Amino acid sequence: MRAEDDGAGHRDGQPSDARRIVAVVVTHRRLEQLRASLDVVCGQSRPIDHLVVVDNADEQAVRQLVESQPVATTYLGSQHNLGGAGGFALGMLHALASGADLVWCADDDGRPEGPEVLATLLGCMDRHGLAEVSPVVCDLDDPDRLAFPLRRGLVWRRRRSELFADGQSVESAGDLLPGIASLFNGALFTADCLDRVGVPDLRLFIRGDEVEVHRRLARSGLGFGTCLTAAYLHPQGSDEFKPILGGRMHTQFPDDPVKRHFTYRNRGYVLSQPGLRHLIPQEVVRFGWYFLVSRRDPAGFREWLRLQRLGARERFDKP
Repeated sequence: MRAEDDGAGHRDGQPSDARRIVAVVVTHRRLEQLRASLDVVCGQSRPIDHLVVVDNADEQAVRQLVESQPVATTYLGSQHNLGGAGGFALGMLHALASGADLVWCADDDGRPEGPEVLATLLGCMDRHGLAEVSPVVCDLDDPDRLAFPLRRGLVWRRRRSELFADGQSVESAGDLLPGIASLFNGALFTADCLDRVGVPDLRLFIRGDEVEVHRRLARSGLGFGTCLTAAYLHPQGSDEFKPILGGRMHTQFPDDPVKRHFTYRNRGYVLSQPGLRHLIPQEVVRFGWYFLVSRRDPAGFREWLRLQRLGARERFDKP
């Protein structure tokens, strides 16, 4: 039987360094990028206790790489591509079943910024009594640039240094951006958090699964946020986000039509859920403006509407 957790990860009064931390990494046909990721994940100053890798391509070379790591490992090769959502769900459940007190997430094309990231996240979690904490997700090639734009208040931020309100320093602003977290790039969850919030929805496959878990996390009443003194490096993804209305709003337009399918369909589902339905009118205005005014693309807007409606009706057919 698992010991009781206070929501911040402490088990029956145990100190933080006694907690069992299991890292969960999901991969699909990115062997060399995975190698770079595991080098940092398995080289933390506060070592992980176990590594779980879910391989959505079930490749022997990946198994060998995982089993060569300097920590205890579990390789889960899937002959059915579960996507990021299903991969993290499987890995998280396996971690919980193996007795994890904390689950630390990573993917194959990104990595923690350095060997102190896990210790920094743990310190932030303990100081603020958090159930989940994420690092700032930064551009792999330019670590001060955010990999994805982040809105603080009414302003969209694109640089890590801009996350401190009004130019404040860490000393004056503190190390936590509460109530906002990027999942699952370096996110650290307590087991109790996952018990209450759940794991990603397999049906979403890719795109939007992290937004849906964030929705549940926000409704759970648990404390969570972004640690401003820890970073996770990830390939640049902000090019998908297109500014409209002079930069006061953004829309998302992936160049890949398959990614567009999952992005728009899954967002239609997510926005139909409790806690986010009030955003639907704004969503129609934003994407209507983008497709009809900025792009002059009525067919694109009709396709966006079709995919939104599929998601709202929970029609999860793959393209």
